[in-house]
Amino acid sequence: MAKYMLIMRADDASYAKFENIDFNEILDAMGKFNDELIRAGVLLAAEGLDDAKDGVVVDFTGDTPVVTDGPYGETKELFGGFYILDVASQQEAIEWAKRAPMTEGTKTEIRRVASIDEFPQDNEWIQKERAWREQTGQL
Repeated sequence: MAKYMLIMRADDASYAKFENIDFNEILDAMGKFNDELIRAGVLLAAEGLDDAKDGVVVDFTGDTPVVTDGPYGETKELFGGFYILDVASQQEAIEWAKRAPMTEGTKTEIRRVASIDEFPQDNEWIQKERAWREQTGQL
């Protein structure tokens, strides 16, 4: 099994399509999908994000970091939420992504989440992180 992150991305046009949909309808569709993931035993985490207008960006392209408040101008793609699934393959993650509701006009990026076991185990920072993960029940 491997962890895969499904990154839900949308733009202004796709967000506009959902403005007139009753929030309970959205919750129902997402809840049913989340329940499928839970019953299949593959869901590790799932979170939606607040509106981008309430967020900030820390820009490191200059000499010093610059913090910019939302709202943003036109968004070509905006990260709106994510799932982390524990599945057998990238193909299985793709199959789950294809079943996600409320995706009209959006994109879902799928990326494997690297395991701590893939990093050099003799590195002091990896050892500290492994100890922390063990203490918090993450390993």
